[in-house]
Amino acid sequence: MTSTIAGFDTRRVTVAEDVALHVAVGGSGRPIVLLHGFPQTHLMWRHVAADLAADHTVICPDLRGYGASDKPAARDEDTYAKRTMAADVVALARALGHERFALAGHDRGALVAVRAGLDHPDAVTHLASLDVLPTLDMWEVLHGASASVAFHLYLMAQPPGLPERMISASADDFFGYFLDAWAGDPAAVPADVRAEYLRASREAVDSIVADYRASAGIDVAHDRADRAAGRRLAMPVTVIQQDWGAALGYDAAAVWRAWAPDLEHRTTSAGHFLAESAPAEVSAALRALLAR
Repeated sequence: MTSTIAGFDTRRVTVAEDVALHVAVGGSGRPIVLLHGFPQTHLMWRHVAADLAADHTVICPDLRGYGASDKPAARDEDTYAKRTMAADVVALARALGHERFALAGHDRGALVAVRAGLDHPDAVTHLASLDVLPTLDMWEVLHGASASVAFHLYLMAQPPGLPERMISASADDFFGYFLDAWAGDPAAVPADVRAEYLRASREAVDSIVADYRASAGIDVAHDRADRAAGRRLAMPVTVIQQDWGAALGYDAAAVWRAWAPDLEHRTTSAGHFLAESAPAEVSAALRALLAR
């Protein structure tokens, strides 16, 4: 069973009083942290991480609540707030000896990365987001029947209890649906990797739902406060995403530019799991970002 990135060392690093993250580390040089999305683990970065490790220290954690990282019970809305998860990432990098680092995230990991960039501008030197919008904007662009593409956001936004029971009752079907529906190239997620994602997600239903529930509550509040205060991402930012703007009727580059004045925005036809279906494209974009 493939469970980590070939050639990388794995360890557990304590990042908060009750949370240790499982992390794979490889390479040497300027550090870059890569954050995975849903329903995945750090393994989604296996191709990109191996490429970047030729001249960078590459740090690939499982986010709190995912994979082999700790999954604390959601005592309150802050437990899985992106602000809390971003603080985990900064603490992780610091524990590994890096006060400043580049940061790239896919899907859920991109939301954590954006929050880290807003909350810790002195730590994050460069930021990349793969195939997601900032939390507040994500909710604002979903309207009417077209919002059905994001049905899982609404399901997991419900109060604790029903979403967890429903998903747990058919976990492999639920998580597998997204792995199949979102893959631009099914071969990009081979059977052993797919099985690992399903196993990891099946064992993390409560914490995954808590992560999504936070994005319908406390994360929106944090984004609204930043928007009202005029806070923006001060570092160079690269966004790569499918052409969701055309599909849902908004200007994706303009949405991002409101948060990131130093922006490189590009669209891809590689599907949602682009780090797996088009790793060379992603690696090249990250290298270009790091050169800015």
